[in-house]
Amino acid sequence: MSTAAQKEATTSAKSSTGNFVWHELRTTDAKGAEEFYTHVVGWQAKSSGDPGGVPYTLLSVGDLSTAGLMELTPQMLQGGVKPSWAGFIGVDDVDAYAKRIEQAGGKLHFPPQDIPTVGRFAAVEDPQGAGFLLFKGSLESEPPRPPAGTPGTVGWNELSANDEQSAWPFYSDIFGWKVDSTMDMGPNGTYRIFNNGGAPMGAMMTRDPKNSPVPFWLFYFNVEDIDAAATRIKEKNGQVLMGPHPVPGDMWIILGLDPQGAMFSVVGPRKS
Repeated sequence: MSTAAQKEATTSAKSSTGNFVWHELRTTDAKGAEEFYTHVVGWQAKSSGDPGGVPYTLLSVGDLSTAGLMELTPQMLQGGVKPSWAGFIGVDDVDAYAKRIEQAGGKLHFPPQDIPTVGRFAAVEDPQGAGFLLFKGSLESEPPRPPAGTPGTVGWNELSANDEQSAWPFYSDIFGWKVDSTMDMGPNGTYRIFNNGGAPMGAMMTRDPKNSPVPFWLFYFNVEDIDAAATRIKEKNGQVLMGPHPVPGDMWIILGLDPQGAMFSVVGPRKS
């Protein structure tokens, strides 16, 4: 995350412990990824303007930046990092939460570090191997957020775990998440929808080892029309892996793969 991007995330993280406050794409082709996602999701892209560091692009809806992207550095590639989306979870004390995650069987990949006047972050992994980041912002105020479902915002955060039943206690104990509801998925077990004291914000399930070789967080981006989004994915050489598939609430989802190999989803109504 760049300095400019962290300024966008910092205010919501300050007062929203346990919420996802930022989403970031790490990719092998920043320009290609920018062209893909601005076309598919409808984001506007602009450089963060950070001097001296890795170029960072902000992805925005109107005046609100909702995500960012950066190109993987040679060091990241040498370390085996693949193109993927990452989620930042807001906390009130990065160091304390990093210790709690390690004590609960998770791993610390990047120790807590300050960004002056912006905030503090750390990169971690849950006990089953799914990665995410912790973030605490420095500012006190919080900008207005668009209504749920607004195109271009992140609509859902979904964990595919090795074992959902054991993954749930880890996250609920660490962040205080609550069960909102559950869905019986038959042979695929339980789909556990959770909240952070408000509206549902995500879910977790046991992964299908045939289609998901490792545990990971998947993020859903809101779009205006699911069928138009499917067309746009193909127009920019992405892949539709599944869908459109109906979900509760008269919405439809698509699981996709961008041209660089990062997995993502879109969610929206069917208008045709």
